[in-house]
Amino acid sequence: MAEKQTAARPYAEAAFALAAERGALAAWSEMLGFISAVASDARMARLATDPRVDRARFVELFLDVCGQRLNAEGANFVRLLAENRRLGLMPEVVAQFEQRKAEAERRIEADVVSAFALEPAQIERLEQALKRKFGREVHVNARVDAALVGGIVIRTGDTVIDGSVRGRLAALASHMSH
Repeated sequence: MAEKQTAARPYAEAAFALAAERGALAAWSEMLGFISAVASDARMARLATDPRVDRARFVELFLDVCGQRLNAEGANFVRLLAENRRLGLMPEVVAQFEQRKAEAERRIEADVVSAFALEPAQIERLEQALKRKFGREVHVNARVDAALVGGIVIRTGDTVIDGSVRGRLAALASHMSH
């Protein structure tokens, strides 16, 4: 996993730098997502790694599949990836690009797991509280896990806020065993 992240980083950084320079972060986000979807197709992935398939012919086929969804710079990006046999890194390139885009837009995603479904007003209050805490726009992705018993667990980046009953019981058990 770390190897893929390292190999994908220069491509993600280059795509981000170009997109930021052009003021086209959203357009590049869409293009990269589409390139990733095409590259992840099982038939396309097989062709990408088949030594019998000529690189130029493969790139031509790949770009034909992408059609008008890519601009000239996006097509050049595909050529570069294909030439270096790096199309398989696209999911990681997209993830790193999106992370940089979120940082540039001062926005974060927060995954919130609760014991019971949250109402829209609760999610809005939670977004506002997290915005104050992190100083960024926050989008909450909420889901339910009844195993928490009660409370919520919030994950954003490397930060975990565990306010669940299950988490508190685990902390108490750990404390008592020491």
